[in-house]
Amino acid sequence: MLAATHWSRPGASGGEVVMLHGWGLHGGLWQDVAERLRHAGRVTALDLPGHGRSPWPPAFHDIDTLALAVGRALPADCTLVGWSLGGMAALALAASGAPQVRRLVLVCSTPRFLRSTDWTHGLAPAVAEAFAAELARDWHSTVNDFLSLQVRGDEHQVQALRELRQSVFAHGEPRTEALRAGLDVLFHADLRDRLARIAVPTLVISGERDRLTPPGASLAMAEAIPGARHHAVARAGHAPFLSHGAEFARELDAFLAGQGAAP
Repeated sequence: MLAATHWSRPGASGGEVVMLHGWGLHGGLWQDVAERLRHAGRVTALDLPGHGRSPWPPAFHDIDTLALAVGRALPADCTLVGWSLGGMAALALAASGAPQVRRLVLVCSTPRFLRSTDWTHGLAPAVAEAFAAELARDWHSTVNDFLSLQVRGDEHQVQALRELRQSVFAHGEPRTEALRAGLDVLFHADLRDRLARIAVPTLVISGERDRLTPPGASLAMAEAIPGARHHAVARAGHAPFLSHGAEFARELDAFLAGQGAAP
């Protein structure tokens, strides 16, 4: 079973909110967002397999096995919030019609991480190959480089990078098997043909200056998901919930309260 951290707000009227983190990190990064929420009855942050306090196994080797592992840990009737790699898992779950997922929030995520001839909103394959090669030599250095790339271009990048580096191993070091599997998912998953299957209210949040998952990917997702709403956080990089926490929480609050959600 995946490890979970729970936050509750006395008197809150909302239901379950479950948050998924990105590659190499852990659910504790969501703490500030959880504390800002006003309409959530309980907020749960999961550690993906082999990350934070979650064991390995359950193992995953592609997007569907990752989604399966997450789905087993979800409560009924939840709003699923996924960031980056976690967003891809959330997208796959929602597209599969998982009954636990009542609403979906995709944060700086993408249906296809790598650029291709028919997808311009991705990371250059050469950069991905360099990350994979570095991971085989020194995974600590690879994680650190990945953190730096996440905040590049953000108007608060020094602050956001400090927070990421301070908390990256707060729940323990990720398993190298999980890091390799996560990169495999990022580099090989292509969920574009599943977007139209999503039938739950969806909010897509992007960072205007995101260098990992360009905002064009978020806009394309929002256009392809029936009824989805898109919000771009100005001057934010890949982690707007850290660098622009107040704005991020306001947008999520409104969605949880039903404002701007698809019918």
